[in-house]
Amino acid sequence: MPKMKTKSAAKKRFKMTASGRVKAGVAGKRHGMIKRSTDFVRKATGTMLLADADAKIVKKYMPYNR
Repeated sequence: MPKMKTKSAAKKRFKMTASGRVKAGVAGKRHGMIKRSTDFVRKATGTMLLADADAKIVKKYMPYNR
């Protein structure tokens, strides 16, 4: 069998932790910061771990990063 391809969009947006969880950037910080509260902007820095239901889908796109 040939190797399965990794989705290019997934490898650009997600990283896997050593324990197999999926890290992603926090959503909602690309534009429109004026309408967001300062509390939201401050909390939305860095990365976050995806929920298990979302991580299950992302892992299908990245078959060799488990």
